[in-house]
Amino acid sequence: MKTGGIAEYGLLGSLAMVLSYVESQMPVFFAVPGMKLGLTNLVVLLALYRRGERAAFAVNIVRIVLTAFTFGSLSAMLYSLAGGIVSFLVMVLCRRSGKFSMTGVSIAGGVSHNIGQTAVAVFVLETAQLAYYLPFLMIAGTAAGFAVGLTGSLVAKRLPAGS
Repeated sequence: MKTGGIAEYGLLGSLAMVLSYVESQMPVFFAVPGMKLGLTNLVVLLALYRRGERAAFAVNIVRIVLTAFTFGSLSAMLYSLAGGIVSFLVMVLCRRSGKFSMTGVSIAGGVSHNIGQTAVAVFVLETAQLAYYLPFLMIAGTAAGFAVGLTGSLVAKRLPAGS
């Protein structure tokens, strides 16, 4: 790997951590506990389109682990890993299909992230009643995924070609 590629990995990881921190400082004003904007998905999305699947997966996992150790907890890491991995897999499948724009891939990622986290919450807390939050989370995931995907599309057009 060239030096520019290594530097871009570092920048993507750092940006994901910064956005995660910024998001953690935002007041919770949503109706559903734990709902976030998903700003860090912007970085994973850009990594997926600029660097490929391995890079996006690496950035995603490194960000989740480092953020949990820095700002969160082990349980937060469990939920983030579930959402992040499910979201990543869905985004990869959507992108590979060739039928989705970057915004569509992001929306699918946002919705699937919430599904993954809800599934873990139902399992860990041993109550299926948490699934009642899912429709609200899916709407929020769609809205956030749209905003992140649109932003990602605009940013990707302005970035120079990857090295």
